[in-house]
Parts: sequence; C-alpha cells; structure tokens
Amino acid sequence: MKKHVLAWSLVLLVALFTMFTLSSASAAPGGSSESQIQRGFEIAPVPLDLKGKNPALVGLGSYIVNAQGGCNDCHTYPPFAPGGDPYLGQPKKINAAQYLTGGRQFGPFTSRNLTPGPTGLPAGDLTFAMFLKIMQTGIDPDTGSLLQVMPWVVYGDMTDRDLSAIYEYLKAIPSRPDNPNPGP
Repeated sequence: MKKHVLAWSLVLLVALFTMFTLSSASAAPGGSSESQIQRGFEIAPVPLDLKGKNPALVGLGSYIVNAQGGCNDCHTYPPFAPGGDPYLGQPKKINAAQYLTGGRQFGPFTSRNLTPGPTGLPAGDLTFAMFLKIMQTGIDPDTGSLLQVMPWVVYGDMTDRDLSAIYEYLKAIPSRPDNPNPGP
C-alpha cells in the first residue's frame, strides 16, 4: 500500500511540476510568452484588424516590430508625432498617421511602405513566401538587387515563426498610401 501511495504521489508531483513549468514558461503557441503578446497589443500605435488572423501572432508581431525591430525608425517618416519625440525630451508618441508608410530617404534609397496593399497583404501585396525571401536574402522584389539599408542580414537570422508573426502583424495594420512627404 505504501508503494502505491508513494508511486501516485510521485506521479502527481511530476504532473504538477510539469503543469507549472509549462504554464509559466510559455502559454502561447511556438514558445512566445504571453507577456510579449500582451505587450505587443499594448504598444501597437494603430488600430489592428484581427478578423481572420491569428491573434497570438499579431500580438507577437507587434512586439517584434515595435519593441525589438525598430521598424518605425526607418519605415515611418517622421517617426514621431508632433510633441512626441523622445529624443527632444517629449513623451513618446508614434506618428500613427504615417505609421509604416515608408518615405524615409537614405541617400538614393527610400524606405518601403509596409502597410497592406489592395489584396490585404503587406508591403505592396507580398505573399508570405516573397516576404520570407526578402527578409532572409535581402533581394529587392522590384529590382532584383540586394537591399542596401534594410538590415535583412539581422532579420534573416530570425525564426520562420518570428517572421510569420511580423507578417501577420503587418496584415493587421491599416492600409495607407505611400507617405506623401518623404524626408531625409
């Protein structure tokens, strides 16, 4: 009898330990922490359309784009709304009107509009396969040449899941025309 009680106690202990470990380490699919997903929704500077999208990927994508990737710095011009430039000691406020619409000039290069195109796919209606190719190889789909400013060398080391999250997030942001006021 003692052996059975000990065996069942051990099984229960292992089960509880496993449950606790799994729930605290990662509640979201693919190893993304629930806090990153939640934070992604909190910091998204524009309303998100979640219809037909994976909310966990959208939240994680927002976290990567807005808290890790710095995409706004190059793909939004100007990156901050009037009175919201933290480099001037102001409380940070992203330029939501031009969010990810491109237009920042880097010498002869201009950052691309990443918002969804007419078919609802991001960055000029890129399929996921095209998006992956750009992010992993740096080949510009318009010219066939290597992107010279985009840090594709860094983003190419991301997991397909992280890149999928970015893609899902970009599908969820509002579609906007190219930035009408490109700047330096």
